[in-house]
Amino acid sequence: MKKRLLTGIVAAAAFSLALSGCANDGGNGGGASSDPDKKPYIAIISKGFQHQFWQAVKAGAEQAAEEFDVEISFEGPDTEADVDQQIQQLQTALDKGPAAIGFAALDSQAAGPLLQQAKDANIPVIAFDSGVDSDIPITTAATDNLAAAAEAAKHMAEAIGHEGKIALVVHDQTSLTGQQRRDGFVSYIEDNEPNIEIVDIQYGGGDQAKSADIAKSILAANPDLKGIYGSNEGSAIGVVQGVKELGISPEALTVIGFDSGQAQMDAIRSGLMLGAITQNPVGIGYETVKAAVDAINGRSVPKSIDTGFYWYDKNNIDDPKIQAVLYK
Repeated sequence: MKKRLLTGIVAAAAFSLALSGCANDGGNGGGASSDPDKKPYIAIISKGFQHQFWQAVKAGAEQAAEEFDVEISFEGPDTEADVDQQIQQLQTALDKGPAAIGFAALDSQAAGPLLQQAKDANIPVIAFDSGVDSDIPITTAATDNLAAAAEAAKHMAEAIGHEGKIALVVHDQTSLTGQQRRDGFVSYIEDNEPNIEIVDIQYGGGDQAKSADIAKSILAANPDLKGIYGSNEGSAIGVVQGVKELGISPEALTVIGFDSGQAQMDAIRSGLMLGAITQNPVGIGYETVKAAVDAINGRSVPKSIDTGFYWYDKNNIDDPKIQAVLYK
C-alpha cells in the first residue's frame, strides 16, 4: 500500500513539473506562448536611435501594440553604420522566440542567415522602412523611396533653373533606403534634366559631422555647385551644417533633404534648406506591428504597405496635413 502511494506521489510530482516546464517555455512554432493569457511578443529591430525619425517609428509601434494588445520591444544600433551591432540585436531577438519580428535592415546580405533562421522557426518577418533584399519578409511597410527621391530631384531641378552641377550626400549604399533614395533621385535627373550634371555621390553613414565634412569637400572641389541633396535626416542636417560653416548663402546653393526633425524644420523656416521629403514614421511603426499581428493570427497580409510621403517647404510646413507627419 505504501509502495503504491509513493509511486502515485512521484507520478504526480513529475506531471506537475512537466506542466511547469510548459508554462515557462518561451514559445513554440514561432514564439506563440502556450499560456493563453500571455500576450504575443513582437521584436522590432530598427536601423538606429540617433535620429528623431526612429523615435517617431517607435511611437507608432507602441500605439499599435496597445491597440492590438501585444507586447513589443524596440531597439536599434547606436548609429546607422553599426551593422554588426544590429545583427547581434537580431540574434538576441531570435533567441527569445518571438511570435514575429519587425526588421529594418542596415545590410540585407549580412542579415540573410538570421532571416533564414527566423523562417525555419516559422517566425514571420515584417520588413519596415528600408525593406530587406530578401523574399523571406512577408511584407514591407515603407515609403516608396524611389518615387520620393524622384520628387526631391524634381524640386531640385526647378530650384536651380534646370541646369548646373549638383551632388548627393547619401546615408549608405548597403540598405535599400540608401540605394533607392540615391537611384530615384539620379534616375529622375538623368531621364528628365539633360542640362543638370551630377558631379559627385558620397556616403556619410547618416552621421551629421561626417556628412558636413563631405559637403565641404564636395564644395571645395566644385565651387560652382548649384545644389546638394541629403538622403536622410543626418545627411541633410550635416549638409546644412557644412554649408553654414563655409558661409555660403541659400541664394548660391540649394539644399534639399529627406525626413523631418527639428533641425531640418528650422533650416527650412530660416531658408538654409529649400525643402525636404517627409515620410510618415508613426504610420510605418503602426503598420509594422499591425502586419505582424495579422500574420500571427493567420490573416492575409499585402506584399507591400505604402506608408506615403510628402514634400514640404516654408510654404506648406504649417499645413495641418504636413504637421501631422512631421516629427520633432
